[in-house]
Amino acid sequence: MMGAVLVGMYVFVLAVFVGFEIIAKIPPTLHTPLMSGANAVSGITLVGALIAAQSADPRVSSILGATAIALATINVVGGFLVTDRMLGMFRRRKDKR
Repeated sequence: MMGAVLVGMYVFVLAVFVGFEIIAKIPPTLHTPLMSGANAVSGITLVGALIAAQSADPRVSSILGATAIALATINVVGGFLVTDRMLGMFRRRKDKR
């Protein structure tokens, strides 16, 4: 039991570092288009969190699953809002011509 938790923590910490390094190296002009692709990844995270929330150990998995559901939902909604705003900017530029 404890070994699986440690492996999970190692994977989480490594994912945080790798994710930060990848995002830090992307030019600011590409951040908004990449947000659309991140919505798909967050949707997968959301499904995984729903599965984890109903897992065998009700206390730990429910808390972690509920936290993952909340954070992934915020990320998905924020990504769609940013993408919609970006597309709105392109529509306004097209209308001004």
